[in-house]
Amino acid sequence: MESIPKFEIHELSKKKKKYCLCIPVINEGKRIEKELLRAQKNNISDCVDIIICDGDSTDDSLELKKMKKLNVNTVLIKKDIGKQGAQLRMGFHWALERGYEGIITIDGNNKDSIEDVPKFVNKLEEGYDFVQGSRFIKGGKAINTPLIRYLSVRLIHAPIISLTAKKWYTDTTNAYRAYSKKYLTHPEVLPFRDVFMGYELLAYLSVRADQLNLKTIEIPVKREYPKNQKTPTKISFLKGNSNLLKILFKNLFKAYNPKGE
Repeated sequence: MESIPKFEIHELSKKKKKYCLCIPVINEGKRIEKELLRAQKNNISDCVDIIICDGDSTDDSLELKKMKKLNVNTVLIKKDIGKQGAQLRMGFHWALERGYEGIITIDGNNKDSIEDVPKFVNKLEEGYDFVQGSRFIKGGKAINTPLIRYLSVRLIHAPIISLTAKKWYTDTTNAYRAYSKKYLTHPEVLPFRDVFMGYELLAYLSVRADQLNLKTIEIPVKREYPKNQKTPTKISFLKGNSNLLKILFKNLFKAYNPKGE
């Protein structure tokens, strides 16, 4: 049985494009505005509909008139329990119901190269089902990456995800990705389950496509952390990373795969 969080829909424009860009946010303040300004400057709304997947922010960063001016197509506001996974389930469900053929995701904290969205669209057009952005492959750029982040991704996260997927990936914490409709609606994927409340869904979708022999690829992107500033993240160092490791190992042992496998 599907589990979809309760949410509000603020449709600022009709569906225009074949693909959409879902941006999960909560209290991102000026960061999301700066990211959307970059998207506007690079004409990103010419190739995707921009969908904000809000976790019920309280900082007034998503004022609807401002969002419309920034070429946002729709703002979805979660009114239910759950964190990132619930926001993504909300966004994915709504996007698929609206008829999009693929969904691109990017964080809303202005760290990622939103100008690279057309590259993801091109890969979806080429028939790829899962497209992972990577700052660590040829053509990618990792700027001001905190050392602990770099070591955690390269020595722990990427090896575990790659082992689970049985394919080598280099930048597995990166939420800059694309998913085909075929992948998200595959009967052996079933992403709309309430087990996916936090980071679980990203970890699961990192590996499930390869487990099902769907078409996958990494493409180069840029991720830039602010210099001499606090790292923008929603993951606490001790508790957050401990929970993340638990999720990675549950994923390795197929805990999130549909029952009966």
